[in-house]
Amino acid sequence: MQILNAEQTARALPYAQLVPAVAQAARELAQQQIQAPERLVVPMAEGGVLLAMPAVAHDLSVTKLVTVHPRNAAHGLPVIQGEVVVMDTATGRRLALLDGPTVTARRTAAVTLLGIQMLAVQKPKSALLIGTGAQAAAHADALVEHLGIAQFWVASRSLASAQAFCTALQMRHSQVHAVALLVDDLEHALPTTDLVLALTTSRTPVIPAHIAAHTLAIGVGAFKPDMAEFPPALLHSRQIVVDDLGGARHEAGDLLQAKVDWAQVRSLASVLAAPIPSSALAPVFKTVGQAAWDLAAARVVIASL
Repeated sequence: MQILNAEQTARALPYAQLVPAVAQAARELAQQQIQAPERLVVPMAEGGVLLAMPAVAHDLSVTKLVTVHPRNAAHGLPVIQGEVVVMDTATGRRLALLDGPTVTARRTAAVTLLGIQMLAVQKPKSALLIGTGAQAAAHADALVEHLGIAQFWVASRSLASAQAFCTALQMRHSQVHAVALLVDDLEHALPTTDLVLALTTSRTPVIPAHIAAHTLAIGVGAFKPDMAEFPPALLHSRQIVVDDLGGARHEAGDLLQAKVDWAQVRSLASVLAAPIPSSALAPVFKTVGQAAWDLAAARVVIASL
């Protein structure tokens, strides 16, 4: 069994291969060619949770075991910690042990990239990121590396945090221009941008309801029923697409609290099969995560070893 650290795991997961791998996994999941039960969520101390996420396909099987502690930043520790075990389905032989937070960050960003590819009204050139954690950093890098986006606004509840994020982003990508904002200012000073990505664990909506018609809003961070990044008004005014319909019905707090009509909510797999007709009004995209996306990442890694 090969053991990959965070850096090695990242190098083995280029977005050019990871995005189509996620698309293939979404199709297989919809066709029941991947077995991935709802993730097991066990409460832990300090508002944390233990997540166990298995997925089985004809070629590979994975189990991701991670902890998520939203308050860990105050302790100088990562919010997400854990690992992904990759197995050969035919024999159960362990093939690789991957860094869990890295797999989570990159496959989540890949799902977002796939959503942008399928749902954006126009090719995006700018993005507003709400949040400054590890997922925000992974998404910023993915948007630069895979889509060539160079104009960013970064909003946080702390201007110092947003400014530090912008500085770090510009150090990693010299071509990028990034502007720091306060979340509270977005209601009256919202920049016109192609993408709005919320990457928080907020329990109250952080995405403004009055985004431009062409702006694709993506909610990534809220993963529990009591969390919400989308305002109900925005959800009720646009087509809703989710990465995984089953998971969203139980975990997408934004949608649950807004009491959306689930009969009108589409999955990413359904959009891959039958794209949404072109419109000046962009849909909204909500992701909650799925073990099948970890399996997609494992396929990319194994193919590179």
